[in-house]
Order: sequence, then structure tokens, then C-alpha cells
Amino acid sequence: MIGSIALAYAIGSIPFALIFSRLAGTDLRQVGSGNLGAANVMRASGVKTGVLVALLDVAKGAASVMIAGRLADDVTAPALAGFAAIVGHIYPIWLRFRGGKGVATACGVFSVLTPAVVPSALVLFVTTVWLTKFISAGSIVATVALPPIAYALGSPAPVVGSAIAAATLILFRHRSNLARMRAGTERRIGGGHALTSRGRARV
Repeated sequence: MIGSIALAYAIGSIPFALIFSRLAGTDLRQVGSGNLGAANVMRASGVKTGVLVALLDVAKGAASVMIAGRLADDVTAPALAGFAAIVGHIYPIWLRFRGGKGVATACGVFSVLTPAVVPSALVLFVTTVWLTKFISAGSIVATVALPPIAYALGSPAPVVGSAIAAATLILFRHRSNLARMRAGTERRIGGGHALTSRGRARV
């Protein structure tokens, strides 16, 4: 089990966002939010590259769980490996523990661990982003909803536990986004900002 968890962490740590931004001649850590995630890649290198990075981040989460599943006889090891992949994405050891926020990788992890949960979470993500124009808001809502949906649909206890741990960590990583939304400085899709309490957009 320890081997599969370590391998999952290593797979999760592959920084696709940084790799593709460097191929485009950009250091993503110096652009936009500085976050090593697909949303920041979209801002720096365009939608196509951002979508590719998101898909690769999903794939590494899914691969981590599938590999662990082949090496174990129960769901505990894949659940722990999935969480390890998310931790690896957020805190990669070879990037001084400065990675992304884990949403796409978590999507891949739970697409394998509990496939029935993901469509509901995706609907919440898309609806929230459509209503608010904040990708971060959609990520937060979908992440917070993941554990109760997993529990309601009868997912095994280790999977629900992994979902709770992942949601807690991802929500913690979005604390700066929450602060910017309260301050009215969080960037919306299309480049705008939230309104301040006085009704003026802050720029």
C-alpha cells in the first residue's frame, strides 16, 4: 500500500501546467495568479492549452487510482492513493511544494473511485461558473458538495473519507480566492472583477 501511495504522489506531482507554459516561453509562476493550474494556463497560453493541461491533470488523478486498484484487493489503497495524487499536485516536492489547487486532479480521482458522484459535482461546477463567472466559485461549490454526495450515493467509507480530506485541502487552497471575492478583486471569466460593496468594479 505504501508503494502505491508514494507512486500516486509522484504521478500527481507531474507539473503539466508548468511544463506546457514553459514550452510556450512563459513561467506560469510569474503570470496571473501564479497558480500552477489549468485556469492560469488558459490566461497565459490560451484556451486550447488550458484544456489540454486540465485533461492531463484529470488523467494523472485517474491513473493513480487505477494503478493502486491493480495492486490492492480493497478500496482503501485506491482511496488513499487518490488523495496522495491530489496532495502531490498541490504540494509537489520538486517545486518546493508550490503546485496547483487540485480540482482537476480530484475530478480524475473520483471519476474512478466513485463515478456516479462526478456528474452531479460537474453540474454544480458549471452552473456556479455560469451564474457567477468565477471559476474559483465553481471549484469551491463542487468540492464542498463532493463528500455529501458521495455519502448519499452509498460510496464506501474510505472513499467518503478521501472526499472529505480532498475537499478540506482544496478549500484551504482556495482561501485567497475567497478573500478576493469578498474584496471584489477576484477576476471573472472575460477579465472583469467582482463588484465592491459600493457597486463599483475594482481594477
